[in-house]
Amino acid sequence: MTDRRDELAANLAHVEERIASACAAAGRKRDDVTLIVVTKTYPASDVRLLSELGVRHVAENRDQDAAPKAEACADLPLSWHFVGQLQTNKVRSVTSYADVVQSVDRAKLVTSLSTSVVRAGRELGCLIQVALDAESGERGERGGVAPDGVDELAALVAGSPGLRLDGLMTVAPLAGPYAGRQQAAFERLMEISSGLRAAHPAANMVSAGMSADLEDAVAAGATHVRVGTAVLGVRPRLG
Repeated sequence: MTDRRDELAANLAHVEERIASACAAAGRKRDDVTLIVVTKTYPASDVRLLSELGVRHVAENRDQDAAPKAEACADLPLSWHFVGQLQTNKVRSVTSYADVVQSVDRAKLVTSLSTSVVRAGRELGCLIQVALDAESGERGERGGVAPDGVDELAALVAGSPGLRLDGLMTVAPLAGPYAGRQQAAFERLMEISSGLRAAHPAANMVSAGMSADLEDAVAAGATHVRVGTAVLGVRPRLG
């Protein structure tokens, strides 16, 4: 376990250097960017080690993996983010442990989330997932709402009991005009965020960038980066 702790510590230090350097290059304060470690496919023991090393935000994308892991780590001072495409039949489980759902992309999901958190007596942070590869009115291959649908969905979240509109999330698109242009994609997300904040000033969270492109996200203005492989290593294949 000591070897694994040392490995994670070294990886975290390297990622920290990357974020700090990207902030310096962009003229931003290091505290402006929050690291979320994506712990999908890795065991609860790794989450415990990360917590010991100072990590406070972790993310998962599959409820069947996340729910038992969150339960096993319920004593830790962690904020849990759900970042995967979320089906309504998983909402009750996800809202039992998630502090933030970053993948809100349709009205039916908003309604289901609101009903579940009100029943549980909790508050849930929500990010609208923006599909920059989507045509007008369409959803992207990785989920998300088209840019022209953000305002309507955000208003629904903001007006739903138990939900808190925190901001926006995107994944660098694999198709469309922003494919292979990560920084341009993230800059477009910041433009959308600016419009959103005009109507919802507190919705200032912008989650973008992963292990391969976190510098592009920081340069564009992202407030949160989601890093998995660079911290935990290359993921084992899922069966």
